Amino acid sequence: MNPPPFEVADIVRARSAGFLEKSRRWLHWSHVKVLNAVARCRTAALGGHRDQCPRCGHEIAISYNSCRDRHCPKCQTAERNRWVAQRQAEILPVGYFHVVFTLPHEFSVLAVQNKKLIYGLLFRASAETLLEVAANPEHLGAALGFLSILHTWGQNLLVHPHVHCLVPAGGISPDRQRWVPTRPNFLLPIPVLKEVFRGKFLEGVMRLFRAGKLLLTGELVALGSEKAFRSFLNPLGKKEWVVYAKAPFRGPDHLLQYLARYTHRVAISNHRLLAFDGESVTFRWKDYAHGNKKRKMTVSADEFLRRFLLHTLPRGFVRIRSFGFLAGPSRAALLRLARQLLPQPTPANALLPSPPARASFQCPICSTPMIVVERLSPAMARHTEHGEALNDSS
Repeated sequence: MNPPPFEVADIVRARSAGFLEKSRRWLHWSHVKVLNAVARCRTAALGGHRDQCPRCGHEIAISYNSCRDRHCPKCQTAERNRWVAQRQAEILPVGYFHVVFTLPHEFSVLAVQNKKLIYGLLFRASAETLLEVAANPEHLGAALGFLSILHTWGQNLLVHPHVHCLVPAGGISPDRQRWVPTRPNFLLPIPVLKEVFRGKFLEGVMRLFRAGKLLLTGELVALGSEKAFRSFLNPLGKKEWVVYAKAPFRGPDHLLQYLARYTHRVAISNHRLLAFDGESVTFRWKDYAHGNKKRKMTVSADEFLRRFLLHTLPRGFVRIRSFGFLAGPSRAALLRLARQLLPQPTPANALLPSPPARASFQCPICSTPMIVVERLSPAMARHTEHGEALNDSS
């Protein structure tokens, strides 16, 4: 893939000073931290290192370090590959379903003001829904073990909180004596999942309100009384919520390929950016409401940065979580049990393809992985910045 003509970092460097001045009323220190990290990523400000090929001796003058911020579009590949490799021991040799639970758009402002609480509740409500419905003998009658991944954005960069769940096609029976497979291409009844999820989330958000934990400022001030908050929730209790399940993956290799490109996404990748003239930004997006049609959107640079920052997560908030028999201290034992109960058990080390190769910078002459021969502090990197050929790998 060709490098993009410009990056989110270019927009941040060009516009962040004015944007910060205009937005101080609502900006949090975490927003500023993200902007600073993105702007400094792979520049002399973070220092760097000199690389040399151990085979042919070719040298690269300096490679600047990455910021490693989880919101940075350039810093996810290495972390993603490490994470996927670690998940290999958890993938079972069965099909996997992709189930998505989405919050109605009416919760968007509440979610932005209460990210930790609302996104945490979204995780719990969706996971409890899957576990409860699957445990019902009328549906599956088994205990599931699955991964959940939070995404907070839509393709237009507005708030669109939803959780992606990767669920194996079956579970462990209540007596732990057998593996209970799902029906072909069918996990659980979607209408039941919708109803249970809606009930659990609405009950949970009402509990948060009664406990006085919800921040209600700005346009939400009017919801401060219980009567007003109930009036806000009542129409949502009658609305059909969005839950859907995709056909199962064909096996663990396909699942890992999916994970490798999906788990560590950020709100927008640099490759979706099309134009930046200093005042406005144009980016590519898919209009899911109209058959996934590819469209272009142009917004002011300040609006682009505002939307980008809507998706910063609270410090320490975990956006990829495990549930069911993949969670807790019994996880390793229950995984071993699941493998033993499967009709044709396979040795754990034979189930999966080789782990993704760790990202490394290769020699442009002979393709041998380069090694670091010198590390440079930010001051040293700045000193050499203007006098040497630069490379932005890290």
